[in-house]
Amino acid sequence: MSRRVARTATAFLLAACLVLLAACGDEGSGEDGGPQQATLVLDFLPGPVHSGIYRALEAGYYEEVGIDLRIAEPSATADTYRLVESGRAELGIGEGIDVATKIGAGSDVQAILGLTQRPLGGLITLAGAGIRSPAQLEGRSVGVTGVPSDDAVVRTEVAAAGGDPAKVRQVTIGFGGVKALLAGRVDAFTGFIPADGVAVELEGEPTHSFPIDEFGGPRYPGLVVFALREEIDADPKLMQGFATATIRGYREVLADPGKGLQALLAANPGLDPEFARRSLRAHLPFFGTPAELGGIDPDRVRELARFMAAEQLGPPVPPSRYATERFLPAG
Repeated sequence: MSRRVARTATAFLLAACLVLLAACGDEGSGEDGGPQQATLVLDFLPGPVHSGIYRALEAGYYEEVGIDLRIAEPSATADTYRLVESGRAELGIGEGIDVATKIGAGSDVQAILGLTQRPLGGLITLAGAGIRSPAQLEGRSVGVTGVPSDDAVVRTEVAAAGGDPAKVRQVTIGFGGVKALLAGRVDAFTGFIPADGVAVELEGEPTHSFPIDEFGGPRYPGLVVFALREEIDADPKLMQGFATATIRGYREVLADPGKGLQALLAANPGLDPEFARRSLRAHLPFFGTPAELGGIDPDRVRELARFMAAEQLGPPVPPSRYATERFLPAG
């Protein structure tokens, strides 16, 4: 599932981003003893799910391993892959299914790190609607973005709860799920629960959510950091340093969420502090335990592969092709 929060971006901004990244790629490489410049392209706008990265930046952990990390925001999900595949950025963040789909379609990307140990998505409804099971969505309307994996989420959750997916009215609403639900245009929508669910509740409407991995779907890494295999092989020091510093940042966020919140807001003053605080709290269980941080469990990748094959979302991708564990710190 792609990021659910609506965003507009002009072609001018995208072009400026591309020029900036190209310029960064031509600058310091670390050969003169200084830090090596590297660009990380987010999956979407900066948010609480990225708090460990911003904590590592604020604390200087990337500098300690010789990396001058630049963060870029894409204007669309596809931009992240395009920038990494073209060599304009060394690293990108992507949704677990999206990365598998890209690999299955022939892309040479590979995951190096898991940011969340569970998928973030599922179905979100208003608590006042009285919907306590996805099966109760029969005869009701569900908003989807138009991405094929959304259809799979609806089918899987409704069927797993004993309902008939064919009796659900799907409405393509793009990334306007929050507004559509609040306006009463849909009875539920597919979204990122710790982000979109919080956004709805901040409008004064309690929600009831159904995570995909609790209603028939796989438990797979929701967000991963990826790079081109060519880049991974050519610069393992960069990959190792990035993984070490990032995991250190997330460990601190788990131990003291306030540090992650402070770093996120300091770097992104336009974020609503109350949304960031509540959304970070909702994200914490998705990061996993301190021992799990960064990991990509091969068995969960196999679960994802079976799900994708069954839902015709793409060919199954073997765990060894999907991700490498070369850069996870011992212990």
